Amino acid sequence: MKEKGIIVLAGIVVGSLAVALAVAGNPGNMGVCIACFLRDITGGLGLHQAAKLQYVRPEILGIVIGAFLMAVSTREFKAVGGAGTFTRFVLGFLAMIGFLVFLGCPLRAVLRLAAGDLNALLGLAGLAAGVGIGVFFIGKGFSLGRALPQNRSNGYLFTFVIAFILLIALAAPAWFFASKEGPGSMHAPVLLSLGAGLLVGALAQRSRLCFVGGIRDLIMFRDTYLFTGMAVIFVTALIGSLLFGKFHLGFENQPLAHTQGVWNFLGMTLAGWASVLLGGCPLRQLVSAAEGNTDSAVTVFGLILGAAFAHNFKLAAAPTGVPAGGQYAVVIGLVVVALIAVALTYVKTPVQGRVASGQKAC
Repeated sequence: MKEKGIIVLAGIVVGSLAVALAVAGNPGNMGVCIACFLRDITGGLGLHQAAKLQYVRPEILGIVIGAFLMAVSTREFKAVGGAGTFTRFVLGFLAMIGFLVFLGCPLRAVLRLAAGDLNALLGLAGLAAGVGIGVFFIGKGFSLGRALPQNRSNGYLFTFVIAFILLIALAAPAWFFASKEGPGSMHAPVLLSLGAGLLVGALAQRSRLCFVGGIRDLIMFRDTYLFTGMAVIFVTALIGSLLFGKFHLGFENQPLAHTQGVWNFLGMTLAGWASVLLGGCPLRQLVSAAEGNTDSAVTVFGLILGAAFAHNFKLAAAPTGVPAGGQYAVVIGLVVVALIAVALTYVKTPVQGRVASGQKAC
């Protein structure tokens, strides 16, 4: 039986820090949101022009560096890659479209529910549906391939890029775009945000915290280890929301959320399906990239490009609802993910066939 102490500790810390960051200035019900914060960083780098969503979030940079330091210190850093790399990029891109139609990643969905936002129930139901569909294909043999060892320097590169962005953000913040109003202008003090990110990254690396993985393991193996982390974050954030007066039960007038239930559900269905095929949620992808997995690093860049595309082409939702373009994008995304799932489950190349039958591949 897996030791659950570390996942419980991670859940308590993440839930507490999420509430603390929201109280200290981060947007409402968004103490920590990997998808939203990657979107803001995308804007901070000038890759989209949504003026209210531009800020280089220190939490994301801290998560990567914290996970990297923990992986190196525990000798779990390992440079690997080459397993369906471009397919992972596409799946990351599509997952971000789904997250931005819902307006949040799985972590924010849990935090939104803990603050009383009942729209998150439909999002979490969609996430579970998407993961469940993905689990079906995994059970039938879906695979993106096997990651192979790489030169160690390849594994370091992602964290070095993140560290460079952090140094510039601290030394010369004016070099980046920064919102004057809206969610991008709302943030906790930089050092608090960075410190919280470092701690979340270290604990997420050590505990293997993953929201999509928690649902996947519960369905496939009846294993509650990762799911326990989700539950502890919810309970901790719920207590914090009540203590600090951040709890507001209902569907209407929730911070940075919309009430179009069908698209909350379908957006997270797309995101959950793509994420389980990728092997984890955005938080897990960040941590895995910091551990040296170059495929996860490419996935993160897929998420970033997805955020840029969603806002440049006005696909992302707003508190007023989901634009028609975003609705079409979700439907198209579901079709593309279905095609990828079918192709990598049932369509075998000649090389795959020879390897499966024990013949040597060239």
